Amino acid sequence: MSPSGVPRLQPAASHNAQPGPGSSLSFPRKNAKPPHGGAEELPGPFRRSASPLSSASRFYRPDAAQPAAMLDAPRPLHTEAARKPGSGSPARLGAAYFDQPCIPLAKALLGQILVRKLPDGRELRGRIVETEAYLGGEDTASHSRGGRRTLRNAAMFMRPGTLYVYQIYGIYYCMNVSSQGEGAAVLLRSLEPLQGLEAMRELRLVRQRKAPARPLKDWHLCNGPSKLCQALAIDRSFDQQDMSCNSSMWLEPGLEASRDQVPICAPRIGISGEWAQKPLRFYLQGNKCVSVIDKNAEGKLPCDAITEKCV
Repeated sequence: MSPSGVPRLQPAASHNAQPGPGSSLSFPRKNAKPPHGGAEELPGPFRRSASPLSSASRFYRPDAAQPAAMLDAPRPLHTEAARKPGSGSPARLGAAYFDQPCIPLAKALLGQILVRKLPDGRELRGRIVETEAYLGGEDTASHSRGGRRTLRNAAMFMRPGTLYVYQIYGIYYCMNVSSQGEGAAVLLRSLEPLQGLEAMRELRLVRQRKAPARPLKDWHLCNGPSKLCQALAIDRSFDQQDMSCNSSMWLEPGLEASRDQVPICAPRIGISGEWAQKPLRFYLQGNKCVSVIDKNAEGKLPCDAITEKCV
């Protein structure tokens, strides 16, 4: 990685990146720890029975004065000017947008546009199609479970909208955004690439020694948390950055239809133990860029009814 956060392009190689459907990365160390909720991305020899990682904090409980249904509903969009007024540029989502409980934020992020501005001025865009909520506190899959606070996870305890980026296997990254609740955060699992796809392909191939036999399919560019970070040149330099005012990465409102689409609620990936079946993964049904489809979850109750019961 260069100081600017953009990987230096090198001759490509044939590693498998984020194992899973259409993958093209590989994990070099057997004793490395997986991403929070990321065990499904490991090939067989590396699979673990439980994910020791995650991202979030204090378990969020509705108080008596506020119905659970209201707390579980995504907040309306709050936007701020991303550039100078009158420039015709899309508005960015402001600080107020992120200031909501973890589960509603995880749902609300679906359909929104993640923008990454590279140092050379190119802008990469992708629609968020899959997220996971990590509640902290009693959530044993969370990095901040039990209120655990370390130098590594400090971003999860900062104001809503703060990026939490951590490294896995010594070379790959996962990105989360903090929400309401001490340490609570949302993992961004998958994007639908919209702009700058060729740049994304270049960035995905940086660590490969030779070019693949076939180019990566569009829907394989960002269909997993580490693939997403690699395709957008995201590394630890983004950790603890405020997404509502960052000049290199921000969110823009997605299409109205995307915001209105009811998400699918499914168990998180690679989780075991008491919280293994909590439906805290959310994705847009029918989108090819989702990392893992859960047919059982797609046939169940509406997502809001499920998540009201899960905590």
